[in-house]
Amino acid sequence: MKILVLHSGGLDSTVCLIEAIREGHDVVSLGIDYGQRHRIEMEYAQRQCLKYGVSRKVIRLEWDKPQRELPIKRSADEIRRAVSTAFLPGRNLLFFSIACVEAAGIGADEIWAGINCIDFSGYPDCTPSFVSAFQNALLAAVPGGPKLHVPLLHKTKPEIAAIAKGLGIGRGETWSCYRPKFHENGISPCDECDACVLHQFAWEGKTKGDL
Repeated sequence: MKILVLHSGGLDSTVCLIEAIREGHDVVSLGIDYGQRHRIEMEYAQRQCLKYGVSRKVIRLEWDKPQRELPIKRSADEIRRAVSTAFLPGRNLLFFSIACVEAAGIGADEIWAGINCIDFSGYPDCTPSFVSAFQNALLAAVPGGPKLHVPLLHKTKPEIAAIAKGLGIGRGETWSCYRPKFHENGISPCDECDACVLHQFAWEGKTKGDL
């Protein structure tokens, strides 16, 4: 099949990309540049595509998105309690819609997205009900068009990291941090934002707040 992967360069979307490649599909990586502060993820996605010989397309949006507070130094329990203040309402609805249009245009059979709803994610656009609703809308909007596939929806973060290891993806080969630190020797994650906490939890099965 021809697969369009929504690919940010983070752990989840990279696992989807490599799984689609390993299954022998014709894979296209789709990135969305919407002025995100953590743009380094786009560089990681490009490197991954070059490494695996995957075609990469980036769609750029002129989006006057609302500014959001990025929580830092939160424990795992704090992250679990409520939706993060960093949540951008409707972001996945927008991204999925763009991916749908692009997939239909290139004749892709499926759109793969790495969203998941287990452990920490309280985001309403990462839930099974959202996925089901979007799939129904997709059927109505593009009859006979591409289908949405979310293989990691019910996976925990450690389970996703375990899949990554099995696919040969190293811990440092993806990017998740929302607040990268720039210094003379390059760029490093902040180790404080929720994304860093989740990344550590994925690879180690624990967070600093749980120690």
